[in-house]
Amino acid sequence: MSDQATAMEQTSAGTVIVEARGVSRNFPQRQGLFGEKRDVWALRKIDIDIRRGEALGVVGESGCGKSTLGRLLLALDDPTEGTVTFEGQALNEMRGAPLRALRQRMQMIFQDPFGSLDPRRSIGAQIADGLRNHQTVPPAEINAEVARLMDLVGLDPVTATRRPHEFSGGQRQRIAVARALAPRPDFIVADEPVSALDVSIAAQIVNLLADLRDDLNLAMLFISHDLHVVRHLSSRLVVMYLGRIVEEGPTEAIFAAPRHPYTRALLSATPSVRRPAGYRGAILEGELPSPADPPSGCAFRTRCPLAVAACAGAVPELEDIGDKRRVACIRHADMVAP
Repeated sequence: MSDQATAMEQTSAGTVIVEARGVSRNFPQRQGLFGEKRDVWALRKIDIDIRRGEALGVVGESGCGKSTLGRLLLALDDPTEGTVTFEGQALNEMRGAPLRALRQRMQMIFQDPFGSLDPRRSIGAQIADGLRNHQTVPPAEINAEVARLMDLVGLDPVTATRRPHEFSGGQRQRIAVARALAPRPDFIVADEPVSALDVSIAAQIVNLLADLRDDLNLAMLFISHDLHVVRHLSSRLVVMYLGRIVEEGPTEAIFAAPRHPYTRALLSATPSVRRPAGYRGAILEGELPSPADPPSGCAFRTRCPLAVAACAGAVPELEDIGDKRRVACIRHADMVAP
């Protein structure tokens, strides 16, 4: 059975809705005004799937490719290599009206809610845009549906005539969530949606997203640098480094016993994460290498306390280590005891 047929069979059973297979994305870059062009790889050989009703968390330092991955999964950009499918349909092979129709079912929540809202228009009018554009409800029911969406995300429908500057940061993010829900999507990419909010407000937004995921059976890709937030919302976790997945698996299993040195370093750098008794972390030292000139072999080896000569020889492949976990590290067996 082909990969596409398998995806369609899984989706019909209520499981996989979004898949990426062998996805890579490069951006040509010129060295100086007259220098030669060379490829800068933002993503390399990404394989993931996202199921209905789950939030897949993606973590990693800035520049690791998290946002690029989100854009590819929403068909806002095309992969250089590989295929992204939505319910078995290859997005990078679609154009025009079919793709626009499918995009109704895929929405994004941005990092900066104020920057994603038009300051000159009321928030009710902006939520209504999605209803009109995608004809989610009949025109006569748009105002009632705007009120329902605002109530769903914890906003008073009476405030629909106000403009974005009249709301707090947390309220503006709730507006952004309501606007994303207006077309009644099946899949949402939340790209750092709480990074600009203080801790208490961020917790409210994360709880809201968790409730919406469960109540509406949404599939989510939740991108964040905050491991504590990801742990609360996501049942599965992907750890990325310099455009590659270095570890993947159930969130709690990774938090309890990370099997990649980079994952362990990220956990050690997060004060709010509770660690098992006797946990010995690793300090993340050095700068992230340039994607334009990555190290040979394992890209993390220049910062890794466990690196050996063999780490420079070849890029480690993601290896299935059991318990629904994958890791790309030739020293992963040495990581069993935290």
